[in-house]
Amino acid sequence: MPDKNHLTIAESDTIEQAFQRLNANKLGILFARDAEGRVIGAVTDGDIRRRLLTGISIQGEVASCINRDFVWARAGAPREQILKLLDQRVHVVPILDADSRLVDVFSRDLFNLGEESEVFARARSPVRISFSGGGTDLTHYFVDNDGGSVINATIAMYAHATLRRRNDNRIRIYSHDFRCTVEADNLAGLGSGGELALIKSVVRLIQPAYGFDLDVSADFPVGSGLGGSAVVSSAIIGCFNEFRSDRWDRHEIAEMAFQAERLMLNIPGGWQDQYATVFGGFNHMEFSSEQNTIVPLRLEANIVAELEESLVLCYTGSNHDSGSIHRDQKQQHETSDAVAAAAKQKEVTREIRHHLLRGQLLECGRLIDEAWHAKRRLSPLISSTELDAIYDLAKANGAVGGKLLGAGGGGYFIFFVRPFQRYPLIAALEQKGLSCSRIAFEENGLRTWKSRIKT
Repeated sequence: MPDKNHLTIAESDTIEQAFQRLNANKLGILFARDAEGRVIGAVTDGDIRRRLLTGISIQGEVASCINRDFVWARAGAPREQILKLLDQRVHVVPILDADSRLVDVFSRDLFNLGEESEVFARARSPVRISFSGGGTDLTHYFVDNDGGSVINATIAMYAHATLRRRNDNRIRIYSHDFRCTVEADNLAGLGSGGELALIKSVVRLIQPAYGFDLDVSADFPVGSGLGGSAVVSSAIIGCFNEFRSDRWDRHEIAEMAFQAERLMLNIPGGWQDQYATVFGGFNHMEFSSEQNTIVPLRLEANIVAELEESLVLCYTGSNHDSGSIHRDQKQQHETSDAVAAAAKQKEVTREIRHHLLRGQLLECGRLIDEAWHAKRRLSPLISSTELDAIYDLAKANGAVGGKLLGAGGGGYFIFFVRPFQRYPLIAALEQKGLSCSRIAFEENGLRTWKSRIKT
């Protein structure tokens, strides 16, 4: 805004003084103020000249030239309102506060955009449910056994991350799920072990050249079998990606999430979780030593809706240690029974894809049952007497098939149920103290965006 002294004039000042200020501000207008400093009107070059033609002296008071019916806008008025005034009626709009004092001036060539607002990066990444093939996405398996194959889909449960860049090198990370805050003076001081090790691993992989505040939360419990570690990692990577000019693509983000967890932290596990959460939707994934292939499945909307009505998500109340289960699977995978079970998983995966695309969902339910029995043979840690009892209870009360999600050992079951048997199944499970919920599929994967607080 030009100097206020060149924009306003006291109503008791002279017309000669008004001419001098008009020449100085180059806007062709002044705003007259009373003795208390309140703006009471506008004075233009034309207003003054018209009064001079009536014989008034150039030493006369400005008060005689004031247009008291002038256009103005209140401080905080919407930008569009001011633009409309400029577009229709005037060339300059004064902005007045609640006491009618001048705080700014907008013109067709001069519009104060205000100070740059603080920008946040946000991300949310969905969890996945797997229908078949879990365990064949482990590197040690598919390298030695002619590839791996899985089918999964993302659902509307998410990990959330919010990132703010700082003007110094300090780092603050808060996990809502662990109720834990980690702080460091810089990246070197963050360390690698201890609390929030996974998040630290992701940050060390990214190597940001600035300090930041990072908040992370999830809609699901730790050890749920929904691929939560990969989901959290991808959400964090997505936030940092928002501040890059050369963005990582979806394959790169999935591979980074894999590297941070599997290689840097040395936590055993497969590949499907990272790709599922980043790509989103229904996917058939194939893994080999040369490449990972992600093939989206384009299901009709009615098939997706019917599948949502046919599935029940059941939380067992116990969480699992996927790392220990995968370590045991690696030891077991050379036994003939485990190799045959994994081969059966791949066979069932192909069949589920065939029936899923055609909407033959009851057959999918039966195949999920086959996949579960095959998966249980991969490691004795995948199920237990208590978990088998839950599965048997579900089968006795209307479930066509089901499976533990993720590595097994706890977390969530998913059950496929026929129409009219959904609620008897839920009732039977809830009588045993288990928690059941619906499934809503999420067709989008990782979503990131920037946000700012507007004042």
